[in-house]
Amino acid sequence: MLPTQLVAVFLFIFGAVTGSFLNVCIYRLPLEQSVISPRSRCMGCGVTIAWYDNIPIISWFLLRGRCRNCQTSFSIRYPLVELLTGVLALLLFLRFGLSIPFVIYFLLTAGLVVITFIDFDHQIIPDEISLPGIGLGFLASFFLPEPGWFASLLGIVAGWGSLALVFYIYLWLTGREGMGGGDAKLLAMLGAFLGIKAVPFIIFTSSLIGTVVGLTLMAVQRKDRYLAIPFGPYLAMGAVLYIFYGTWLINWYLRLGK
Repeated sequence: MLPTQLVAVFLFIFGAVTGSFLNVCIYRLPLEQSVISPRSRCMGCGVTIAWYDNIPIISWFLLRGRCRNCQTSFSIRYPLVELLTGVLALLLFLRFGLSIPFVIYFLLTAGLVVITFIDFDHQIIPDEISLPGIGLGFLASFFLPEPGWFASLLGIVAGWGSLALVFYIYLWLTGREGMGGGDAKLLAMLGAFLGIKAVPFIIFTSSLIGTVVGLTLMAVQRKDRYLAIPFGPYLAMGAVLYIFYGTWLINWYLRLGK
């Protein structure tokens, strides 16, 4: 059996390599381009990036964030996404070990990384991830110790229905679209993976985080109360919090009421 430290290092590297692919998805999915081909290339000069210039995290710093050929700057987001995905893989391993839950939750969090950055950039949540994710989450419920297939099914209905209701009520009251339909599909996907018990937790925590961030941005940028803020990233944050701390926080809150 491999030492735990060695497995942890391997999984961090695996996560960082996965993050490199997620960067491709983040850039190409909104443009409806293939995420398989062509290979990564510089947006400035069009030269294909060599493998030794595409090593996750390391290459960006060795090249000082620039193309070797034309010196076009590369966003620091690339190594940050790779680092984030590597850290998520490591934390999930420390939480679940090498197990089926580790694999399932890594797939979920990888999808959430893509959704988060696409929503920040374009204020859309790609159906290519959320819709298949609903089916995958329900299928995964048969292999996880919890929530179970019935709670997963209820999570899909509650996740989509709760945000869809908010969407239509807001539209009826204001005549303006507030929360997008993509948010409802995303919460349905999260309900499929995590079950109905996770839905109110995710709504509450994401609303809290989103409110704090929104008020801060309005104060700093001096925007009005109609500042558009993507909600998908905060739903993703709420889901990750639930994966690691949800059960503990819910039990802690219930103990307060006794």
